[in-house]
Amino acid sequence: MADVLDSDSLSGPRKAAIFLMAMGEDYATQAFEKMNELEISDVAFEMSSIDNITPEMLKAVSLDFVYQFEGESKMIIESDSFIKNIVKKTLKDKEADAILDDLEKKKQDKPFIWSRNVNVGTLAGYVEGEHPQTIAMILAHMPSEISSDILMSLSEELKGDIAMRIAKLGQISEDVVRDVDRALKLELSGAVGPGGKAGGLQVLVDIINGVDKATEDSVMEFVEEDNPEMANDIRNLMFVFEDLTSIDDMAMREILKKVEGQQLTYALKTATDEMKEKIFSNLSQRAGEMLKDDLEAMGPVRLAEVEEAQQTVVRAAKELEADGTITLGKGKDDVLV
Repeated sequence: MADVLDSDSLSGPRKAAIFLMAMGEDYATQAFEKMNELEISDVAFEMSSIDNITPEMLKAVSLDFVYQFEGESKMIIESDSFIKNIVKKTLKDKEADAILDDLEKKKQDKPFIWSRNVNVGTLAGYVEGEHPQTIAMILAHMPSEISSDILMSLSEELKGDIAMRIAKLGQISEDVVRDVDRALKLELSGAVGPGGKAGGLQVLVDIINGVDKATEDSVMEFVEEDNPEMANDIRNLMFVFEDLTSIDDMAMREILKKVEGQQLTYALKTATDEMKEKIFSNLSQRAGEMLKDDLEAMGPVRLAEVEEAQQTVVRAAKELEADGTITLGKGKDDVLV
């Protein structure tokens, strides 16, 4: 289990943001009514960077509160709508709009957010020429889906080394991050349409979850040789095909809408009975019978094709989670929404 966060490492606005978002909109609105505009702006900005609240975060700001939610669950929060609602409930329209506009500008200035508008091949070409430690820092700060594509494009010799560096990356100063951000953005100026974040295992796992099987195997082989304990920790954090048995039926039905029949058949070739039952129970009777017939009629299939089909299902699930359609869990505790 991760170490408990030291509350001294969190700023006042950050602590307030975590606590108020955990308490809900009504409570946060009452708190905002007792703040001045500058305080509201600072806390709202911190809220905008919080997508989930872990028990460790809660424990750092309120031992009484975390007692009710202790475990490994998360509170998944629509931070944008949360902030908008409480700011508009608290301030007059003109003042609220000013704070929300300022907040949007600050979010757009987030380091490397511009990478979403750059051709990944072009971006990877520039990044690969950097020192491995610089590459690790860049990938740790970019959106994970962009970092996944770049990691896949790197040479086999680099992939494992970069992955290890991301996992071990400590806190980076804001000035260093922004200097690298500006330099890379300047180099890519022809291709381009808040504070130093740390790397760490979760950052690496987010990246690995988006790469292909070959890259995942290459990275994990390197990590396994260098640090078996870290490799085990990474596997425990990764979301894999069989983890889909833990999601609710409504989420599974959304996923099945995005997966082609042949891919689903391949994916179930080596699936556990529990996984198969999860799939069949969320298909219509006719679709389920057709899938069972296809499985029975299927001959030998290359393991690589089965794994790729399973990754296709996982990617569909992650895409739906990213756009807010479903919530994925690892089957440990209920997720609060």
